[in-house]
Amino acid sequence: MTDLTGRFGLIVGVANKRSLAWAIAQAAGRAGARLAITYQGERLEENVRELSASLDAPLILPCDVTDDAQVADVFAAIGREFGGLDFVLHGAAFAPRAELDHPFVDTTRDGFRTALDISAYSLIALARGAAPLMAARGGGSIVTLTYLGSTRVVPNYNVMGVAKAALEASVRYLASDLGPRNIRVNAISAGPITTLAAKGISGFTGFLQAYRERAPLKRNIDASEVADTAVFLLGPAGRGITGEVLIVDAGYHVMGV
Repeated sequence: MTDLTGRFGLIVGVANKRSLAWAIAQAAGRAGARLAITYQGERLEENVRELSASLDAPLILPCDVTDDAQVADVFAAIGREFGGLDFVLHGAAFAPRAELDHPFVDTTRDGFRTALDISAYSLIALARGAAPLMAARGGGSIVTLTYLGSTRVVPNYNVMGVAKAALEASVRYLASDLGPRNIRVNAISAGPITTLAAKGISGFTGFLQAYRERAPLKRNIDASEVADTAVFLLGPAGRGITGEVLIVDAGYHVMGV
């Protein structure tokens, strides 16, 4: 187990107990980190607060990642409370349901803009805000979450695939920009897991079945496996890795058919 005792982290993207961001928050908390956890809007506040009560006195903050003022407020609060920051987990992603239900060619301009803003640009905004706080601690680690639909056509994933492709490119450019400050930026590409977001994708149950049948390990992954990988990348054990997309999908991505 990676030891994160004495380290400060920010977790963005918790919606409910099935969120990958929540699994990662729990793993980081067990490893000893002190956390700031954000929620998106009043609708999710109560749920996030209830979940976070199981952690050691976390800092709970509102954050709409499309609002630069709220993003700035989050980092100002972290600066006051922690005095610096060691890692960020970016788990924000969204596309309007209609953009996943219709053919990709029918993607609307507004839907495209929304998906790219929330799912990709938000990583840049968070990295920009985190960088000074990480520099104050001598460096840091940023990890985001992506999916194979960034490089392959996945039925009904549509504009989210394009958003994840932009996210992965952003990982590489941010890694280059922030590397001189000893800040690492990586992504985890997880296999399908039953989260709130995944349930919005038509045919998701079929994805799970395909992975079980074709992956070398002949099974699906679970959230704890993604969380353990994230803690590795967020902590000192991953200190030599940056600009990488690490795939955790029971080996599915290596198969040709």
